[in-house]
Amino acid sequence: MSKYYCLISGLPSIALDDNKPVYSVAEFKAELDLILSKYDKRIMNWFFLKYDNKNLLSYLRESSFYEFDGRGVYTEEEIKEICDLLKSEERVPDKVSVPAYFADFIRDYYERFESNDNTDIHLLWEDKLSSLYYNEAIRCRNAFMASWFELNLNIGNMMTAYNCRKYGLDKEAYIIGDTEIAGILRQSEVRDFNTGNAPDYMNELMQITEEGDFMMREKRLDVLRWNWLEEETFFKTFGIESVIAYLLRLEMIERWLVLDKVHGEKTFRQLVADMKRESSETLEEFKENNK
Repeated sequence: MSKYYCLISGLPSIALDDNKPVYSVAEFKAELDLILSKYDKRIMNWFFLKYDNKNLLSYLRESSFYEFDGRGVYTEEEIKEICDLLKSEERVPDKVSVPAYFADFIRDYYERFESNDNTDIHLLWEDKLSSLYYNEAIRCRNAFMASWFELNLNIGNMMTAYNCRKYGLDKEAYIIGDTEIAGILRQSEVRDFNTGNAPDYMNELMQITEEGDFMMREKRLDVLRWNWLEEETFFKTFGIESVIAYLLRLEMIERWLVLDKVHGEKTFRQLVADMKRESSETLEEFKENNK
């Protein structure tokens, strides 16, 4: 992997509470496209693929309220081309490199709708795509990037497990991924979810789940992520890991500039309401199919 002495030496210092980012994520991506080696760019793309995931779901659903997010790896035309080719079971051109999870999801989406198969109605398509994405991302060839995805998968699943327990929802329907921690969270009913032998940050994460204020909880989660990035890149000052860490910090700062308390609490209430509704719909679907 390459070293990026000039790039990293010239990056301004940033902090989580900055009220004006030195770069937007889109601006930093454009700069990196001109600097990174092809190999390192492929590693970095695992981060940007999450924007492609949102673009893909919106395209498949033909959402009229959708605004294409240009921070992804693929253009709007490429996503359409990939979907059209896979729908007709044609081969995607070699010039367009498509992750296995991306292609698998598209095929499954078209196959389920064409066959009217509703056996997995309780599991949102977003969750399906996220699960496929994380399962592949945590196996990418860069150990730092793989660990970052595992960290965020564990954070998301821990918060989900806590909310499911609090609101009486089925954890099996919402916890994603095939990791050991995901399996423990699905099965455990004890207070600490039996995560005693898990990574060190799981103890802190367990404490954060009990934070009553939504915005404070989100801030504490980002502080956990920020500190993790500093620890993991301490001895990798000029490698691709430090470049990725800077990008990830920029994203956190950018997110907080648009996240206010009213919006945050509304989002959380909507999330819980959606989960309850889906759980109810699943039960009704089960009753209807088994009359």
